[in-house]
Amino acid sequence: MHETCGEIPGAFPGITAPAGLFLRKTITTSSMGIFDLTGKTAVITGGGSGIGRAISVLFAQQGAHVHILELNEEAAASTAAEITANGGKVSVHGVNVTIQADVLQVFERIGTVNILVNNAGIAHVGNLEKTAEADLDRIYNVNVKGVYNCLFAAVPAMKANGGGVILNMASIAALVGIPDRFAYTMSKGATHAMTLSVAKDYLADNIRCNSISPARVHTPFVDGFLAKNYPGKEAEMFEKLAATQPIGRMAKPEEIAQLALYLCSDAAGFITGVDYPIDGGFTTLNN
Repeated sequence: MHETCGEIPGAFPGITAPAGLFLRKTITTSSMGIFDLTGKTAVITGGGSGIGRAISVLFAQQGAHVHILELNEEAAASTAAEITANGGKVSVHGVNVTIQADVLQVFERIGTVNILVNNAGIAHVGNLEKTAEADLDRIYNVNVKGVYNCLFAAVPAMKANGGGVILNMASIAALVGIPDRFAYTMSKGATHAMTLSVAKDYLADNIRCNSISPARVHTPFVDGFLAKNYPGKEAEMFEKLAATQPIGRMAKPEEIAQLALYLCSDAAGFITGVDYPIDGGFTTLNN
């Protein structure tokens, strides 16, 4: 960082400091600026594809040492290869987030944790009557218990380190009624509630906790869903799904990652206990 005195372009156009008076402007020379994560350790679950991959890549670009927790180790290795090719720091941990003992072991190996992004999740299509007990258990184990397990492992590490930042991936399904998403809605409502609980309980420990609620995001999951359920009509159905967002398209994973970066950076130091819809107007403009 360096400081300049005298005329301040942009901030005070045409104004030059008179004799004996200095107008001072602080200029950050780092290209990462206020979103710099250099020296921080970021744990990201489900970093092998989609939103998790985009967050992992961006956080590494901003200087964080990214630890990807992923059941699909091949997908995680692909993300890691991209990060490494760009000069970033990354470690991959093959783990099932539903198994607490395994999660605890991974966090013990990682040590210091500055940032946790609970992104891993799965979906289920069906209303109450089309949600079998096994379906509900499967969604609960990943989307609720998996988040809990990582919170349970990360919070003590953050307390020991003087604080940290947690970001949970919720959904607009936790905010408005979405048809045929009974189990998924349940799980994302729980994620939202856990966010508020952790944010409240650990204020004094300098731990911030927020959540993001995306609408539809164009990820490999969407492509697979369309191929499975609408063979031969993928393009038509994609356009129909995209049109449900008032803005007229699905989000890109990179757009979710940019919001995640802000919330996990020091620039968001005054933000905790908040859910951020990133939905192209879905929750407020679909009327």
